[in-house]
Amino acid sequence: MTSDLLPISRIPRTGLPEHAVVVGAPERAADTAELLDGCVRVAQHREYLTFTGTWKDVPVVVASHGVGAPGAILLFQELADAGVSTILRLGTAGAMRAGIQDGSLVIAEAAIRDDGVTQQLMPPEYPAFAAPEAVLALQQAAKEAGAQHHRGVVWTRAAFQPGWLELPGAYARTGVTAIEMELSALLVLASARGLVAGGALVVDGANADELVDIEATGGYDPHRKVVADGVARGVRVALDALCLLAKEDGK
Repeated sequence: MTSDLLPISRIPRTGLPEHAVVVGAPERAADTAELLDGCVRVAQHREYLTFTGTWKDVPVVVASHGVGAPGAILLFQELADAGVSTILRLGTAGAMRAGIQDGSLVIAEAAIRDDGVTQQLMPPEYPAFAAPEAVLALQQAAKEAGAQHHRGVVWTRAAFQPGWLELPGAYARTGVTAIEMELSALLVLASARGLVAGGALVVDGANADELVDIEATGGYDPHRKVVADGVARGVRVALDALCLLAKEDGK
């Protein structure tokens, strides 16, 4: 007999809203869910914590996917299996271009596939691109919120170890904006499954070693007020962008 719950995240196979915001940390998912009306926790298993509720009368899912693309893509897959058609990732990232301030948003147009998992699923030539409507919705929501933001290509990288990162010259010359760990997996899965997907990333430091003196700055520290304030803004931007996308869908 088939279970009514999907095996990895333990979310229901049916009945979820079609629009979702995904975040890395379970506690961030819980904090985001507290903003929703009629919030209900629908699943909790491993790093996957999932809620439903409404934001400005739009039914939404909020779920955590943990750290790293191999685990995150399991949630993305199960959300798609459960009928979710639009997924926006709200995460944190290290700036890779001078002048991008901590706490600001980077809206991803595409991602470099160095994620450690999609290379095993799709040919390396297959692109990781955000849905244009997702990029525009995130940009509009950021403007309406007065949130400082940038658009560009991000680098999704499996390895995370400040002090060990070497910035490829081509990435520096072409203005790659930020580095994070999960978005390209979402974008590849979404395009392969016919979903709408995008991502907005809150800058929590300069993670390209050429841009920061690790010893002088005391090292990578994402637990600062400027970052927390940026995440709080970013969550609302992502939820507002979902509403804009839902209106386009006629929901």
